[in-house]
Amino acid sequence: MAAHPDQTFSIGIAGLGAIGGTVAAALAAGIPGLALAAISVRDQSKAEAWLAARRIVVPIVPLAALTSHCDVVVECLPPARFAEIAETAIVAGKIFVPLSVGMLLAHPDLIERARATGARILVPTGALIGLDAVRAAAEGKIHTVRMVTRKPPQGLAGAPYLVANNISLAGLAAPLKVFDGSARDGAKGFPANVNVAAALSLAGIGPDRTRLEIWADPDVERNLHSIEVDAESARFSMSIENVPSDENPRTGKITGLSVIALLRRLAAPLVIGT
Repeated sequence: MAAHPDQTFSIGIAGLGAIGGTVAAALAAGIPGLALAAISVRDQSKAEAWLAARRIVVPIVPLAALTSHCDVVVECLPPARFAEIAETAIVAGKIFVPLSVGMLLAHPDLIERARATGARILVPTGALIGLDAVRAAAEGKIHTVRMVTRKPPQGLAGAPYLVANNISLAGLAAPLKVFDGSARDGAKGFPANVNVAAALSLAGIGPDRTRLEIWADPDVERNLHSIEVDAESARFSMSIENVPSDENPRTGKITGLSVIALLRRLAAPLVIGT
């Protein structure tokens, strides 16, 4: 979608946690060509207090009604509610910005439905690095992609894979590899932790060929992601250390900033990167 010089994109945010709050505050402070139009939350009284403390005035609407208030829907919900807002946004032909990227692997039909309705699904880079290089390499042939994630144990606690396999991280004294498999299985087993792996797989060779290791590491205080790509056009490696957000240790602070950067591109006269 090309932005007209006078066009303003209205933004609706589903969820006001660590990421949604960061995006809402930035939009309320003012970004040229963008306007915070509405939010949808589970706890309205908590959201009202949060907004009042920051002097942000914006309608709080039911999730089912959010798409009627905006051009762009930013999804910052628990994975279990992903389909609810994704379906509505895509049927309505909106621009849909998902943070629960792993859920796209469970709902691949949404991509074809977006093609039919004219909707666009824009996945932010999030807590990762170098997705533009992976996308470029994917225009040729990529041989292998491998990602290793290390997180503090508390950042992985409660993941379905750990629960199903009776893996306890309590009192962990040394790094423990808790998963080694495909990005598809990793996203399913750690839906709140490795959306970055899902995004990487969608940018490159797909969720079944993208390999993923996940480590619970008591010696790290940040979320660490390392990627190695071997392609016919280039061989490269990347690493990033993300500072966990104060509100949610499973989420890096840079994730919300990545969403802001993506939204800014919608109306920017100059865009850098592939």
